[in-house]
Amino acid sequence: MNLPLWIARRYFFSKRKRSFINLISLVSMLGVGVGTMALVVVLSVFNGMEELNRMIFKTFEADLTVAPAQGKRLTVSPGLLQTIRKTGEVSLITQVIEDNALARYRDGQTVVKLKGIDNSYLQRRQLDTALVEGRLRLQEDGVNYALVAEGVRNSLLISPEDMLTPLELWYPQNRKTYTVLSADAFNQANFLVSGVFFIEDNFNDFVLAPLSVVRELVGYQQNQLSSLELQVKPEVNIAKLKKSLQQQLGGKVVIKDRDDLNPDLFRAIRIEKLFVTVTLAFLVLIASINIFFSLSMLAIEKKDDVAILYAMGASPSLVRRIFLFEGSIVAFIGGIVGLVLGIVLCLLQQRFGFVSMGIESSLIDAYPVKLQARDLIITTLIVIIVTSVVSWFPAKKAAAVSKAVDSVQ
Repeated sequence: MNLPLWIARRYFFSKRKRSFINLISLVSMLGVGVGTMALVVVLSVFNGMEELNRMIFKTFEADLTVAPAQGKRLTVSPGLLQTIRKTGEVSLITQVIEDNALARYRDGQTVVKLKGIDNSYLQRRQLDTALVEGRLRLQEDGVNYALVAEGVRNSLLISPEDMLTPLELWYPQNRKTYTVLSADAFNQANFLVSGVFFIEDNFNDFVLAPLSVVRELVGYQQNQLSSLELQVKPEVNIAKLKKSLQQQLGGKVVIKDRDDLNPDLFRAIRIEKLFVTVTLAFLVLIASINIFFSLSMLAIEKKDDVAILYAMGASPSLVRRIFLFEGSIVAFIGGIVGLVLGIVLCLLQQRFGFVSMGIESSLIDAYPVKLQARDLIITTLIVIIVTSVVSWFPAKKAAAVSKAVDSVQ
């Protein structure tokens, strides 16, 4: 039998005397529970926001992107394509040329992000759920079509039903002998708008067009691209494939996943998550201060009992462990209750979406949450460390004071 734990349990669960100390202990337990629950819920919300952004990017971006390590142009050799295909884990390879261009429609004009793609992009079927008007097509019956984002459509007042008015795309030539005031200083291509898509504000300035036409517009050679986008087969470990391809293709190219393409956003989310974790840890610390007061008052109340224990041969470490176990009981019950309540709240939010984001244009109505075992472990460690530190000082003081009182007597 663990004597210190047995005595601490008797002190805490004793029904013979309900004092102010018991009330402080209950308040401490409640504070630790609420702080623990808040940590679980808030960390899960940040995880959900990360997953939401990945889901948004998945609608437009590929699983992996092969980009040049330096410069804007990627020279694609047959060997490079063969190396990618040899892996057997890539289902589709999309050739991409991407650059800024000037778009004109009737009397309006705006700068857009022009993305030249081949037909394999539509085979990925990523835009199927993002299409808000028109059809998904790039070339049909010898006619070149473009897909525009909602923001471009609104800026230029484009109508996909208008088959007479083309979308003009202008791109400056690389010849230094021309001036920007000359009409010959720009290459031009015309497209009919076949459809409008909406994903998220970050993609609201994109125009998708056939790769062959865009290549001629921007002046790329036949073996030059901006990037290769790789769609990976289901159940393939993207991280392992990314590392393997990087080793095989060498340092002239860089392999990026969706997180690598949007580093600033995910870095900001993780920094915010870190600061919120530290802030809530301080709230748990403040709530745990009540444990300090309850243990200090309990040491004063039980000094006669401790004197008897010393008379029976108890050591200071045994007395210290009694009060440490007393604080641990409060922290353990509060932490377990907080963890359970936090997990239950997250599961209910996932299932029913009680808390709405309040944004009409959002892809989802409710706040996204995602439980991760790592966050539960971090929360548990925070509660253990904070409550142990808070409990140590009154336990040590109680053992020293009680022994001193016993020595005087």
